[in-house]
Amino acid sequence: MKLVLFAISLLPAIVFAADGEHGLTIKNHQFVPDQLIVPAGKKIKLTIANEDNTPEEFESYALNREKVIPGNSKASIYLGPLESGQYEFIGEFHEATARGVIRAE
Repeated sequence: MKLVLFAISLLPAIVFAADGEHGLTIKNHQFVPDQLIVPAGKKIKLTIANEDNTPEEFESYALNREKVIPGNSKASIYLGPLESGQYEFIGEFHEATARGVIRAE
Protein backbone atom coordinates (compact mmCIF):
# COMPACT_ATOMS: atom_id res chain seq x y z
CA MET A 1 0.00 0.00 0.00
CA LYS A 2 2.83 2.43 0.84
CA LEU A 3 4.42 1.71 -2.52
CA VAL A 4 1.17 2.56 -4.33
CA LEU A 5 0.83 5.86 -2.44
CA PHE A 6 4.45 6.71 -3.21
CA ALA A 7 3.89 6.00 -6.92
CA ILE A 8 0.76 8.19 -6.96
CA SER A 9 2.70 11.04 -5.34
CA LEU A 10 5.12 10.99 -8.30
CA LEU A 11 2.41 11.43 -10.96
CA PRO A 12 2.59 15.24 -11.18
CA ALA A 13 6.35 15.05 -11.80
CA ILE A 14 5.89 12.38 -14.43
CA VAL A 15 3.16 14.34 -16.21
CA PHE A 16 5.26 17.51 -16.20
CA ALA A 17 8.37 15.73 -17.44
CA ALA A 18 6.37 14.41 -20.36
CA ASP A 19 5.48 17.96 -21.38
CA GLY A 20 9.11 18.74 -22.08
CA GLU A 21 12.23 20.37 -20.91
CA HIS A 22 14.17 22.76 -23.12
CA GLY A 23 17.44 24.56 -22.60
CA LEU A 24 19.28 27.71 -23.50
CA THR A 25 22.87 28.66 -22.76
CA ILE A 26 24.26 32.14 -22.26
CA LYS A 27 27.82 32.27 -23.58
CA ASN A 28 29.79 35.39 -24.53
CA HIS A 29 26.67 37.46 -23.77
CA GLN A 30 24.61 35.58 -26.38
CA PHE A 31 21.84 33.01 -26.15
CA VAL A 32 22.63 29.65 -27.72
CA PRO A 33 20.57 28.67 -29.58
CA ASP A 34 19.05 32.03 -30.43
CA GLN A 35 15.93 30.29 -31.74
CA LEU A 36 14.18 27.58 -29.76
CA ILE A 37 11.25 25.57 -31.13
CA VAL A 38 8.80 24.22 -28.54
CA PRO A 39 5.47 22.41 -28.88
CA ALA A 40 2.39 24.64 -28.88
CA GLY A 41 -0.27 23.87 -26.31
CA LYS A 42 2.16 22.22 -23.86
CA LYS A 43 3.72 23.35 -20.62
CA ILE A 44 7.51 23.47 -20.73
CA LYS A 45 10.40 23.91 -18.36
CA LEU A 46 13.05 26.21 -19.80
CA THR A 47 16.46 25.80 -18.15
CA ILE A 48 18.97 28.56 -18.82
CA ALA A 49 22.66 27.92 -18.11
CA ASN A 50 24.74 31.08 -17.78
CA GLU A 51 28.33 30.16 -18.67
CA ASP A 52 29.51 33.77 -18.44
CA ASN A 53 31.12 35.13 -15.27
CA THR A 54 28.63 37.99 -15.14
CA PRO A 55 24.88 37.89 -14.45
CA GLU A 56 22.30 38.17 -17.21
CA GLU A 57 18.59 38.85 -17.03
CA PHE A 58 16.32 36.74 -19.25
CA GLU A 59 13.47 39.05 -20.14
CA SER A 60 10.47 38.56 -22.39
CA TYR A 61 7.54 40.94 -22.55
CA ALA A 62 5.76 38.48 -24.87
CA LEU A 63 6.08 35.69 -22.29
CA ASN A 64 5.64 37.99 -19.28
CA ARG A 65 8.82 36.59 -17.69
CA GLU A 66 12.03 37.98 -16.30
CA LYS A 67 14.70 36.22 -14.30
CA VAL A 68 18.23 37.19 -13.29
CA ILE A 69 20.67 34.33 -13.75
CA PRO A 70 23.93 34.85 -11.84
CA GLY A 71 27.20 34.09 -13.61
CA ASN A 72 28.19 30.42 -13.82
CA SER A 73 24.79 29.18 -12.68
CA LYS A 74 21.46 27.85 -13.94
CA ALA A 75 17.84 28.89 -13.54
CA SER A 76 14.52 27.39 -14.63
CA ILE A 77 11.47 29.17 -15.96
CA TYR A 78 8.11 27.47 -16.47
CA LEU A 79 6.13 28.48 -19.54
CA GLY A 80 2.85 27.67 -21.16
CA PRO A 81 0.93 26.24 -22.49
CA LEU A 82 1.89 28.58 -25.34
CA GLU A 83 -0.25 29.34 -28.36
CA SER A 84 1.40 28.92 -31.76
CA GLY A 85 3.57 31.90 -32.53
CA GLN A 86 6.85 33.64 -31.82
CA TYR A 87 7.92 34.98 -28.45
CA GLU A 88 10.97 37.24 -28.40
CA PHE A 89 13.35 37.43 -25.45
CA ILE A 90 16.46 39.43 -24.60
CA GLY A 91 19.27 39.50 -22.10
CA GLU A 92 18.54 42.85 -20.51
CA PHE A 93 22.12 43.40 -19.35
CA HIS A 94 23.51 42.86 -22.89
CA GLU A 95 20.61 43.74 -25.20
CA ALA A 96 22.82 44.34 -28.24
CA THR A 97 24.01 40.72 -28.36
CA ALA A 98 21.72 38.63 -26.16
CA ARG A 99 18.57 38.19 -28.23
CA GLY A 100 16.43 35.28 -29.27
CA VAL A 101 13.02 33.90 -30.02
CA ILE A 102 10.94 30.96 -28.85
CA ARG A 103 8.70 29.53 -31.58
CA ALA A 104 5.72 27.49 -30.45
CA GLU A 105 4.51 25.15 -33.21
